[in-house]
Amino acid sequence: MPSKQKYTLIPSQLENTVDPNEQVSQTFRRRPRFENATLVTVLLVASTVVGFLVGVLWQSQSLFVSKSPTTAEPAVTSCKHPVVRREWRSLSVDQKRDYSRAVNCLRETPSRLGLNQSLYDDFPYVHSRIGEYCKTIVPFYHHYLTHRQAHGAAAFLAWHRIFVQTYENALREQCQYQGWITYWNWALDWNDIRKSPVWSNDDTGFGTDGDPAVGEEILKGHCVVDGPFANLSVLYLDEKDRPHCLSRGFNSGKDLMKYGSMLQPSELEKLLEDPNYRSFNLRLENSAHIAIPRSIRGDFSMLTAPYDPVFLLHHTQLDRLWWLWQTANESERKWQYEGSTGHNETDNSASLDDTLPLGGLAPDVKVSDIIDTQGNLLCYRYSVS
Repeated sequence: MPSKQKYTLIPSQLENTVDPNEQVSQTFRRRPRFENATLVTVLLVASTVVGFLVGVLWQSQSLFVSKSPTTAEPAVTSCKHPVVRREWRSLSVDQKRDYSRAVNCLRETPSRLGLNQSLYDDFPYVHSRIGEYCKTIVPFYHHYLTHRQAHGAAAFLAWHRIFVQTYENALREQCQYQGWITYWNWALDWNDIRKSPVWSNDDTGFGTDGDPAVGEEILKGHCVVDGPFANLSVLYLDEKDRPHCLSRGFNSGKDLMKYGSMLQPSELEKLLEDPNYRSFNLRLENSAHIAIPRSIRGDFSMLTAPYDPVFLLHHTQLDRLWWLWQTANESERKWQYEGSTGHNETDNSASLDDTLPLGGLAPDVKVSDIIDTQGNLLCYRYSVS
């Protein structure tokens, strides 16, 4: 898609080789007063008309450009060699172990927010405060964030895209992770997500279901006691201080089947056929997105869900679906962005110029900075399987 054009007047096209003031003064000296007055009137009228036409043209071009925030594409990007994000089960044993090691390293890394907690805690902390649904504006570490941007609005996919990237950056920069963020393609496990290899109880997975005999019940979940994240300490439950252990409580029966049906490849194919970003974004959020937390329960069902490390794999899969949707028809979809600016609001004023606040985890960015995964800020793509 072409970049915005700037419309400017070229002085050489408007000026004569002779000073126009000199021409007018000489004409006045040679002509009678009546003719001079007539000439001045004509010149004034002509200049007024020309100025009006130029103003109209300039305004029309400005209006045209201002209506392009959902389709404006930069002419050149710095991404020359995009990395490939891969599905969890395609990683080698050593790569899986290195990923788990780096995630646990975040638990030993000081907070970026200046709080008495770890960098690992910062991610659920920020997610719960930007992802909340209330419509008030509150001070938050020198930012003013609306507690309604990250869910139920146009920014759902966009905000989580930069959130996931920020997590990947932390793994690589603070914890020397050698790979890239990975995703869980739960469409491969839709019949029964409990049997997915991500739940392996050794160091190649993320542990299994919670143990009802250990710890208090948290939203029908109990402590995870196996895998690399066994007995992981959780500080918050949404915005409340509520120390407990990481909890899961896998759903079963008809409920599990109901949520599993939202993950079927056939359902995802229908979703990817939707040509409209606003519709695609909300449909994805209200189907596959909610199916996973309602199947896993426990901490995953809260706004502090990033405490469960599988949350990041889940949202990377959602980002992959957005990427698949964009690349299916780049000319129409790559830069398409529209919808409401707040949770369940009816406006349609979302723009590529909207800010995605990260609450101190990383610098805030605009939607236009991250809508292209192979642009200037981001440089990745996904494997198709």
